[in-house]
Amino acid sequence: MISRAERHDNCKLYAAFVTIRSIPFHPRLIETLKGYSRKDFTCDLIAGITVGIVALPLAMAFAIASGVKPEAGIFTAVIAGFLISALGGTKVSIGGPTGAFIIILYGIGAKYGFDNLVICTILAGGLLLVMGIARLGTMIKYIPYPVTMGFTSGIAVLIFTTQLKDFFCLRVDNVPSEFIEKTKVLLGHLGTVQWPTVCLAATSLAIILLWPKKWQPRLPGSIAALVLGTAMVVIFNLPVETIGSRFGGIPQGLPKPHLPAVSWENIQHLFHPAMTIALLAAIESLLCAVVADGMVDDRHDSNQELMAQGLANIISPLFGGIAATSAIARTATNVKSGARSPVAGMIHALTLLVIILAAAPLARFIPLAVLSAVLVNVAIHMGEWHNFSRLPRWPRSDAAVFSSNPGRRCAPPRPPS
Repeated sequence: MISRAERHDNCKLYAAFVTIRSIPFHPRLIETLKGYSRKDFTCDLIAGITVGIVALPLAMAFAIASGVKPEAGIFTAVIAGFLISALGGTKVSIGGPTGAFIIILYGIGAKYGFDNLVICTILAGGLLLVMGIARLGTMIKYIPYPVTMGFTSGIAVLIFTTQLKDFFCLRVDNVPSEFIEKTKVLLGHLGTVQWPTVCLAATSLAIILLWPKKWQPRLPGSIAALVLGTAMVVIFNLPVETIGSRFGGIPQGLPKPHLPAVSWENIQHLFHPAMTIALLAAIESLLCAVVADGMVDDRHDSNQELMAQGLANIISPLFGGIAATSAIARTATNVKSGARSPVAGMIHALTLLVIILAAAPLARFIPLAVLSAVLVNVAIHMGEWHNFSRLPRWPRSDAAVFSSNPGRRCAPPRPPS
């Protein structure tokens, strides 16, 4: 005879089982592969290779600006980029490191160290996974427009200031993470400018900005600047800092998975920054999904997208990666290059993997000034500067929220990362 307590426990177990069974997990890849043709694969192959090449300098630049080694950005683009495309709820979104995370990751790494940054990112991935399972994806649409735009413009300014040291090669040993203190320190060291670095950085930025648009689909300006800048350093033996001189180069292949030591004393301090990363990743990825829907006339699954983002941010840090989310500019490049399914995003990740397997030794010659120019370009095009001219026509409450940049308290950007 089963007691009342046992029946109650059995009912709870059955309810939990039904809840788990009801969790929707339907990656968009499965749906798009139905009727998938050779022509579709050819289009995805071209798009994936193109966006993979575009992502290379961005991945390294975002990692360096976040306070980690350049390979961390590439590992993130490879692993997280593959998982986000393979398991996500959109057809054409491209995942990887983005500019919006720079200030957050730099601050966490400076305060807690890289191992705790890894743990923090994994916690954020778990939160994203729970958000997707709880079907909270639709809640993101209630984030006010002034908040997202104000945050984006604020992040653009912060990214720009993080690049002043490498753009001018300022001799500063310790740069504070806080905006005002950082600005004071950098301005105080303007007398240490290295003119060969400034000339190279300015030339690289000019190439990126003035590169003909008709050549962009097949040869992006950032890649042209990367190749030409590296060639100038090698041929003329310019006295500038490179990836090799600062970091010793990039490993030729992916590292083995590694989980840092976990302690409750550390974890209890990491929940708040982990929540910040999770909210930022959720909002940016779903904003990117909305933009992608408009470009390919599709409708994404927001909860599936959050679950994919969560899994990507749990697994990528185990291989030395950093926080990842979908990137609007790389997604737009993917669409314009002819992508038709998530296969293009997976090929983008594999393209980066092939590059580090075949050409990693050459990366040590890449000058940091060129990567700095790439991020300065990102900051210029990332900010919602046109909205400042519209402030007089906005309601006072919206204008106040936009101008005060509340993104420091929550996290919803839309950068062209």
